Amino acid sequence: MHWYSPASKRSFQDQTMIKNLLFVAALFSLALASGCAKGGNGISPQSPSIDVTITSPANVNPSDIYPTQTVTVQAAISNSTTTTVTWSVSPSGTGTLTPVTPPTNPPTATYVAPSSAGSQPTITATLTGDTGVTGTLPLAIVDVTTDVAPASLSVGSGLVQQFTAVAVPDYAPQVFTWTCSANGVPCANFVQDPNVSGLAYYTEQDSCSNGNDCVQISATATLDPAGCTANPTYCIAAKASLVPNRVNGTYAFQFSGYDGSGNATSVVGTFTASNGAITSGVEDELTSAGPAQHAITGGSYIPISASDPNSNNAGTLTLTTGAYPNTFQVVLDGAGDIEMIESDGQGKGSGVAQKSSSPGLFTGDQTYAFGFSGVDSTGKRVGYVGVLPMNGSGSIVAGQMDTNDNGSTSNVCGASPCSITGTYTGPSASGFWHMSLTSPGATLGFDFFMASGSASKGNPLTFYAISTDLTANPAVSGTMVLQDSTQTYNNAAFKGISVSALTGANGANSNVALVLGSTDGNGNFSGQFDQNNAGTVLSAISFPPSGSADTYAASGTNGRYTFQMLGNPTAKTVVPPIPFVLYASGQNRGFLLDQSSSSVMTGTMNPQGKGSGVFANSELPGTFAAVTISSGSSAVGPVAANLLLTSPGGGMFEISGAQYPGSQQVTGIYDLSGSLNGSLGVGTGSITLTAPAAQTYTIYTLDTLGCTGTPQKPNPACEIQDFFIMDETTTPNPDQNASIIFAKQ
Repeated sequence: MHWYSPASKRSFQDQTMIKNLLFVAALFSLALASGCAKGGNGISPQSPSIDVTITSPANVNPSDIYPTQTVTVQAAISNSTTTTVTWSVSPSGTGTLTPVTPPTNPPTATYVAPSSAGSQPTITATLTGDTGVTGTLPLAIVDVTTDVAPASLSVGSGLVQQFTAVAVPDYAPQVFTWTCSANGVPCANFVQDPNVSGLAYYTEQDSCSNGNDCVQISATATLDPAGCTANPTYCIAAKASLVPNRVNGTYAFQFSGYDGSGNATSVVGTFTASNGAITSGVEDELTSAGPAQHAITGGSYIPISASDPNSNNAGTLTLTTGAYPNTFQVVLDGAGDIEMIESDGQGKGSGVAQKSSSPGLFTGDQTYAFGFSGVDSTGKRVGYVGVLPMNGSGSIVAGQMDTNDNGSTSNVCGASPCSITGTYTGPSASGFWHMSLTSPGATLGFDFFMASGSASKGNPLTFYAISTDLTANPAVSGTMVLQDSTQTYNNAAFKGISVSALTGANGANSNVALVLGSTDGNGNFSGQFDQNNAGTVLSAISFPPSGSADTYAASGTNGRYTFQMLGNPTAKTVVPPIPFVLYASGQNRGFLLDQSSSSVMTGTMNPQGKGSGVFANSELPGTFAAVTISSGSSAVGPVAANLLLTSPGGGMFEISGAQYPGSQQVTGIYDLSGSLNGSLGVGTGSITLTAPAAQTYTIYTLDTLGCTGTPQKPNPACEIQDFFIMDETTTPNPDQNASIIFAKQ
């Protein structure tokens, strides 16, 4: 054993202390050295940097610079006392770059693109005195493309059709040279508008040996002097067919509204026209007195004055029935669909008529999703949604339905969802089918009429239906759509962007909403919505709120889903979303019904077309037929309109046209640059009207045509074909009876 003396013990402690002190000193020395590198305050200085951006014109995409375009670029310098740069553009010959003099702070320069497309220059700003610090801005010089709309339609004898042209990119000069030929020779009456270069009027005064697409109309931008012949890829012409009258053939129609006493009415039927003369038809009508069926023994479609620039798209439809409604102000879209509002002075409402498809398509084992709305025996709002499996032999098996009668989900067929079965027969000599549905709570009778569509999932067969058995059941009407049988209806089947349009009631006022939603295939639902609930407006509300999740979920495999929608996640006290049920007719498509509220909000979910997820103002010019979707309040004033959207240049986009009743002039502007958190950019925006009154609308675009390509090589045929708008006017007084308006090119 070794004993330490006190002296030796102190020596050991002293040595240990000295070692610890030396270690601390070493750490302190390192800290000082590090601190000196940080500038003495322990924080590393940031390196100088330069960010080069386009500042004028605003919102110009660097990947969409047109030949000869002039833009102003700016170099924002950070973490440097030096405030000057030297400018350059490479490769050589890809444009000119001129610094603004005297120098500005931040530095700016003017860039002028080369006279032809194809190059990809880079603008560089280099910090004066330190060539290692640079900022770059890559550009792409693209062809100016032109597009004429509407792309294809029929023009009635002696009538006038408006055509619009747009040059892409949006900031390209909207100056055009138009051409029009019929059977290869110049058109007899074709006039370019003297004030808007991108607008022209064609009057049907030509003779065509082949009436189908015999008229060719094109517009060439001034920056593309070679024209459509030399550069057809970037110049899309319109085609027109010449017809004696645009209303010709057999149509199915549906209409809903209110009589002169404010009682709900609805009509569903079919009529046959021969070049504007109504020759036959039948309709089922629901009024406060109950259901009735009327023969359509005559009538006509008469266009408005041939001197009117809207004459090919608007007129009066009269159906001789012996009952009201029987006269309608109508507008026609490019496909010939008829959007209609009552104009006989006996009530008000709106609807649509479409060319009927062949009855032979309704055959075999087919399942239909449906959405109906109307009123119960006390006049309260009611909605139905569900699926009807039809076996091709007259039986409906294993159907299912959800209902909401003034907030109750168990008044019609027991607790929702309820199972339904039934039978169907037809077609009758008058062209309609009848079905009788049996559920635990009631027996329900309906007539249904074939509208448009085919057996394909891209254009599904559609029927208009109306209730006929009102002994103890609500009066409802609506739409049946062939369900896509190739889908497995689970969560994964809903993945993508959709637009939902919802209509309901809030007491004596309306409650309407538009929802832009993204489903991820895993049950998560996000996006934005606008709502006008009896004058209380929620605008561009993002959902779900941070830290939570709105959801959707498949319920079984027949196409039934539950969705969480609306609410108010931005309120001081968050209003939770409302549960909706959806019955799908296809992917991201179906009929919606709120499951609990007395608003009974009903509507449709629609996939947002074929677009790439980015929408520009320039995709919207054209002529559109617009009409109010059936309303939940008798105070709503339905409108029909022929809207003309043009681009006069400089990034400005304008609305004109006529609105009915009264053929009122429409003027205003639209801006389709809205986005959700800067990520979706899927075509939400605003419409501001100055006439016929100062009004503000939100716009949600729906279907698109030909949206393919890249920013470096865009497709000029990328047109928006359909959109919804909703009134959000709040000044001087909020609109308590807003509606959803659907517009189709």
